[in-house]
Amino acid sequence: MASGVSDCTVNISTADGGTELDFSLKEPPHSWKQLQSCEEFVGAKRSKHTMVAWDDKVYVFGGDNGKRMLNDFLVSHVNDSSWARVVITGGQAPPPRYHHSAVVFRNSMFIFGGYTTGDINSNSNLRNKNDLYEYNFTTSQWIDWADKVTGPLPPARSAHGAVIYDNRLWIFAGYDGNTRLNDMWSIDLTSATPTWERIDQSGDSPPTCCNFPVAVVGWSMYMFSGQSGAKITNNMYEFKFNERLWVRIPTEHLLKGDTAPPQRRYGHSMVAYAGQLYVFGGAADGILDNEVHCFNVETRNWSIIKPYDGSQVPSARVFHTAAVSRDCMYVFGGTVDSIASRSGELFRFKFSSFPPCTLIKDLTKLLHDLPLCDVHFIVGDKERNIIKAHAAIAAARSPYLRRKILEAYEKPSGEEDLPPFVPSSPVEVTLGGVSTSTFSHSMYYMYTDRIHPELEAPPQGDQVLLMMELYKFSLLLEARRLELLCMQYLEASVNVDNVLLVLENASELNLQRLKEYCMKFIVRENNYRKIIMMQSFERLDHPLMVQIVRRQQYRSRPTSPSPESDDQPLPSTLQDDLRLFLLSDYGRPLSDIVLKVGHQKVLAHKPLLAARCSYFEAFFRSFMPSDNQIEISFGRTVPSQQAFQSLLKYVYYGDTDVPPEDALYIFSAPNFFGFSNNCLHIHCKAILEQNISISNVVSLLEASDLISLAEMKEHCLKLISEHFPSLVHQPEFRDLNKSLLLDVLEVIAKKIA
Repeated sequence: MASGVSDCTVNISTADGGTELDFSLKEPPHSWKQLQSCEEFVGAKRSKHTMVAWDDKVYVFGGDNGKRMLNDFLVSHVNDSSWARVVITGGQAPPPRYHHSAVVFRNSMFIFGGYTTGDINSNSNLRNKNDLYEYNFTTSQWIDWADKVTGPLPPARSAHGAVIYDNRLWIFAGYDGNTRLNDMWSIDLTSATPTWERIDQSGDSPPTCCNFPVAVVGWSMYMFSGQSGAKITNNMYEFKFNERLWVRIPTEHLLKGDTAPPQRRYGHSMVAYAGQLYVFGGAADGILDNEVHCFNVETRNWSIIKPYDGSQVPSARVFHTAAVSRDCMYVFGGTVDSIASRSGELFRFKFSSFPPCTLIKDLTKLLHDLPLCDVHFIVGDKERNIIKAHAAIAAARSPYLRRKILEAYEKPSGEEDLPPFVPSSPVEVTLGGVSTSTFSHSMYYMYTDRIHPELEAPPQGDQVLLMMELYKFSLLLEARRLELLCMQYLEASVNVDNVLLVLENASELNLQRLKEYCMKFIVRENNYRKIIMMQSFERLDHPLMVQIVRRQQYRSRPTSPSPESDDQPLPSTLQDDLRLFLLSDYGRPLSDIVLKVGHQKVLAHKPLLAARCSYFEAFFRSFMPSDNQIEISFGRTVPSQQAFQSLLKYVYYGDTDVPPEDALYIFSAPNFFGFSNNCLHIHCKAILEQNISISNVVSLLEASDLISLAEMKEHCLKLISEHFPSLVHQPEFRDLNKSLLLDVLEVIAKKIA
């Protein structure tokens, strides 16, 4: 690897134990496929039923067919999508029902509650249940738990949520026939004397609700939207089992232009897979939906999954069911149109197997990595407090800090061969008029692209004032995204009780946009009388009091347009800023390492390389060459400039849109470099599997031979032999070396034989 002090080579070989290429891939990620529907002679079309997955099968129970409730039990083998009625060898099936719940625990399915009997069309004589049934998959028997359970039962209910956690069945909320609920109950399914326990919940709990989905990720249960009467929202709630605590997941960090949460809805499904929650269907403000919305539990961001081209996407529907088997989500049944037609269709959605990009997580760790810090910011109104940071990150996120760092840096004389930024000791940058707390929170934003979690909590007086200071500092930093995040938070925090305090501070800090927002809030018809009768209004500075009175008198007059126009470009994200830093001259003056790729020299930034790659982190700490230059090679050859640039794009801003020719080189690199996960490796694998064609197969054959990627070479030779008449006239084919031409002829000969 390292030869001498200044001649260092990174030799990238095929990673042992890496994911193998699979050219038999049939269903690409995010593709929908319609499987065999359930025929009427097997089971009726239905909605409000349940479906669970077990042992490569999905099991459907109950529901209604539009005329009556059902209690038939169906199974579909997902490998061949055949349907059958489940054979029962013992026990009595639960009575017909819908809006019940079903979960899997070990080798059994548990059914709880739901509506039974009555007229489903008139909603008369419907009866809620609180019974618990078990179906054992291995013995094919039903078990009624009525005789097993001791103690009081939960109130009977339907349209509730149910999950399994810690060997226990948990049920939440629902409808008891008269009112919506928000109580929670739990029962230990492994106990010899199982007893229902009412759970004492704390925190910001959801309103009473029904017809909502729940799913478990890690140590928490998540709930999204549902029917709550006038209180229906599109909030996501998290219930932390160990603390018995509800948390409403905030959306204040989502700016206009970011992917917003799905519309409020009911009758939808939500499943968990690989740390993400997938919401499908439902009635969104009366309109049926068929988009897949994805919620990342770690980043708490929403995205809309675009179906793979050519997918057989289900029609919009409500009161369907969804279940996960292996790496797919299965959706069955539901109500599919305005005349309440039931469906017997079964669809399969292929999840993405791509691990999440760890860019923000890696940079968050860098926030606390002091040895590689190369700039000291001196802040504090009274005391000189030093906050250590990395010049590349600070400069990429803030044009103001970039100018201040470059003004304070003096390059050593006589060091023309070194990169532009090689300080012998951390550069000191003094910033006046900013508190240590405010600057620390701004640095957290720069590394993570979000406001510190302690500021996302329900606003308190001190938090609002700190956010105002941060907002003012964001204007100086020229950090547009931070500015909008702060302003959005402040606007959401303003209420009748604190608006005068916010107004006074906004006026004192000369925050004109916030001051204007407070003025408009005060003179609203529903707010004005309450506010002017408050004692705090009597203590308000006289000039502000006059402005409020005058504004109220003339509030009907048109005001000057807001400086925040809808057609303004979206503020840049962390990824946008780092992309600019890599691909333009903007980051060049702060580059501190030279990566030699053949005869080309690529300027880069050590903190970013070290944050993303454990190899570079260890190298910079222990083997840093005196001339700050490192030679790069991929296996036996030097990569093309384009291939190495694709690798750097992933390192800097998580870009995985790699051309197939580059993916071939990069495929074996990630494990050697020591990325936090195999995200890039898996993306390259998918690109190679899905994008090889007769137009690029010859160049891929040459590249795979060059880097000794045998499985890729074998597949290229096979493809060439199958399309030989079309390829033989290509100039690239005629330029193949003798050895590869012989390989092609050998494969063709075997095929003929």
